[in-house]
Parts: sequence; structure tokens; C-alpha cells
Amino acid sequence: MKNELLLAVMQLAAERNLPNRIVVGAVEAALASAYKRDPAANGQDVIVSINPDDGVVTVQTCRHVVEVVEEPGAQLTLDEAKKIKPDSQIGDVLITGAIPHNPGRIAAQTAKQVVMQRLREAERDLVFDEYADKKGEVLTATIQRIEARHISVDLGRVDAVLPPQEQSQFERYRPGQQLKFYVVEVARTARGPEIVLSRTHPDLLKRLFEMEVPEIFNGAVEIKAIAREPGSRSKVAVKSLQQGVDAVGACVGLRGIRIQNVVNELLGEKIDVIEWNDDVSKFVANSMSPATAERVTLDDTTHTATVIVPDRQLSLAIGREGQNARLAAKLTNWRIDIQGATQLAEALAPAAAAPAAVAEAIAIVEAAAAEKPAAAMRETPAPAPVATKPVPITASARKQEEEQALKQLETELASLEKQERERKEAAVAAAAASLAADDLWQVPSVEPAPQGALRFAEDIMSERDLATGRRGTRGKRPGPKPKRPAR
Repeated sequence: MKNELLLAVMQLAAERNLPNRIVVGAVEAALASAYKRDPAANGQDVIVSINPDDGVVTVQTCRHVVEVVEEPGAQLTLDEAKKIKPDSQIGDVLITGAIPHNPGRIAAQTAKQVVMQRLREAERDLVFDEYADKKGEVLTATIQRIEARHISVDLGRVDAVLPPQEQSQFERYRPGQQLKFYVVEVARTARGPEIVLSRTHPDLLKRLFEMEVPEIFNGAVEIKAIAREPGSRSKVAVKSLQQGVDAVGACVGLRGIRIQNVVNELLGEKIDVIEWNDDVSKFVANSMSPATAERVTLDDTTHTATVIVPDRQLSLAIGREGQNARLAAKLTNWRIDIQGATQLAEALAPAAAAPAAVAEAIAIVEAAAAEKPAAAMRETPAPAPVATKPVPITASARKQEEEQALKQLETELASLEKQERERKEAAVAAAAASLAADDLWQVPSVEPAPQGALRFAEDIMSERDLATGRRGTRGKRPGPKPKRPAR
């Protein structure tokens, strides 16, 4: 029949959700610590055992066999041990006696404190062992409370923490909200196991796709790369590993039901599923979705990809605040330069026109050199023909001729600009001279007024108007209009 101690141990194990053996071991360690202080132990070590069937407690004193004795009451040398037990060895434990099980009040209080401490340590160890293997997985939990910027999440047996750097700025959290979280780290601390969760980790999106898409979970479709701006938009590159399986279609699902479930779990985050291609040019072109790339040029020296898109899709390819181009660069690990078709044509126009201009300049120079006066040609006797081998024109000589022709063109352009500037300056000077000669800016000479007479501005203006043949009405009030004759 089970006694009261064993029944209490079983009840405590059920309340703490711990195995019976762990609780029994904690009680045994607590009783051993209490009996060790009892005078009957005489400084010896104490071993307590509880029978799991009837709950009978056995208390025994013991001594440990060691090479060097540090605690005389609890230890003894090998020679002393062989006197008690001839086959003793280093590390053995020798039972020296027994103590009746009758703990006092102080011993019971000490045992209680030790039991509670051991049970807390056992709980922490069990929780750590349970969640240590769940690092990198997705757990469904409930937000318990929000303190400043840290959020406490209830996982059931333990509370986890969602730090500010793992929170999405586009999501609004509230107590009681149930979400899926990615386990970033499980650490053992003095206060117990600490579990760090995340809502921004790229692997959260990967795990959600594995949960929603059976092809990814089975290995028929592989997620090759993920570029994510948490809460706003993400790009996922997938590749089919089984013939006949459409990677993009498997992730999207019938009528978009699969990807919609992932979007709902991420509270409306937009997701672009892109087909992976081993050809970098095609993969970069696919990463510009939803825009369509006409051509992709790769520069391995600068690790830059130049993407040409139609003019009407230029803003779509760049995205809002450059988001689409930024995500495409993260996904492909290439620097991406997006250009419109018209912009590229304007940039290539001078380069295309340069050879034609150089050829035209060379033709002009050759024609000028070929033109000579006929008289000079008659006076100069024609030299005797000499059989010589034609000298081939090298690329460097051809380049020098082109450079000389370009310099001559630049000189002529500078001369024309100078002549145009001089013409404009002459026109401006002529206009200024004509304005200076106009009588509008000259005050006519007026006869001096008699001694003591005053001259008014009205008199001067009227004489000026008479001298120039103008009728000035400025400053004069208009007279009454003449009456029309009666009909």
C-alpha cells in the first residue's frame, strides 16, 4: 500500500507535468541533504532511497574511497577501505550504517526548499531539451503581452520573446493574436531556457511553402533562393527536380489557393514566384517579374547585369521606391542596371554616328588633297613610274587618320561658333546704337525762362512734344466729348 509520501510525490509530478522518477529523485536528494546535517550522521555522507512500490524510505550513511582524504568524515583511504571490505577500489562507496527515518521540523523545511529548487531545475531542463530540437522550425503561438518594444509569446509550457529586430514594421501585433513564428535560437540561461522567435526571417517563408506545397516537402520542387522585405514583398525562385512538374504552378496552386494561404499567414505580404534557370541571363530576366525584359547583358568584371525593358514597363521594372529592382538584385546576387529601350537608343546614337562622321571627314580631306591647279600640274613634269609594292594601311595608321579628321572637324566647328558669336555681338551693338540715337531718350533744348519765372514739367513736356511733332496727352485731362448733331 502506498504511503502519504509517495502519494504526495505522484501528485506533485502530475501538477508539474514531470515524470515520477524525476520527482522521486528530487525528494531523495532533498532528504539526503536534510539528514546529512543530523548529528546521527556524524559527518558522513547520506544516501536516501524511496521504494516506488510502497514508498518506504531508507536512510544509510556511507563513505567514499579516495586517494587523498579531504573530508575525514565522508571519505577514507584505500587501505582503510580494505580493512572494511577487502575488494574495495578507488571510487567505491561503502555503507557504514543506517539512520532511522524520523525527520524533524528543520530537516523537513530544508527538504522542501531543496525539492522545489530541484523541480524548477528539472522543468527548465525538460523545456530546453524539448525546444532545442525545434530550432529552425515554425511554431504556432499566441501573443501574450507587449512590453515596450519586446513582445512575449506563449508557447504553452514556456514564454518566448519576439525582439524588435525580428518584428515586421508592416505588421500590427495585439495580445491574444495567434500567428506562426520561426524559432531563431534556443539558449540556456540562469532564468531558464530563452527562446527567440522571428517574423522577418527568410526561412519563415520557406517553411510556410513546405507546409502548403506537398511537392516542396517531398523534394519534387526545390526553393533555390529567397529575397524578402518582411511585410511588404518577397521573391522566391523555385526549380523543378522531377520531369513533368511545373514548379511555379505547384507553388501557386489551383486558383492560387496555396500561395494565398502563405500570404494570409504573413498578413498580406506580396509574393512573386519565379522560375529558376541555370543560365544567369534568363534567370535575371525572370527575376524582373512582373516586368518583361527584352535583353540582358552581363558584365563579369563589375558583376553587373544590364536589363533592357520596354519604355512603358520601365517604372514597373524598377518598382515603388526601387523595390522590384532591389529584390531582383538580392535574388540573383547581381548588380542590376535597368534601362528603357528609348534610353538605350539615345545612348547608342552618338556611337553609331561617330564612324559615319569620321568617314565623311576623311572623304573631305582626301578630296581637298586630290584637288590641284591644272597649271601646276602642267608645269610639274610627271615622274617616271616606279614599280613599288603597295604599302598596306595598318590599324594604327587608320586610327591616326581618323583622329586627325576629327581634330579638323573640331577646329572648323570652333571657327563657326566664333563667327556666330561675333555676328550676335555686332547685332547687339547695332541695336544699342539705334536706341541711343532715338529722340525718345533726348530732352530738347528749351529757351531759358525769364528772370524770376518758374518752369513746370508740363511746360517742358509740351514744348518737347511740339518739337518732335507729337501730341502729348500725358498729364492733361481729356476735354468734354463733342456733342453729336441732332438728326
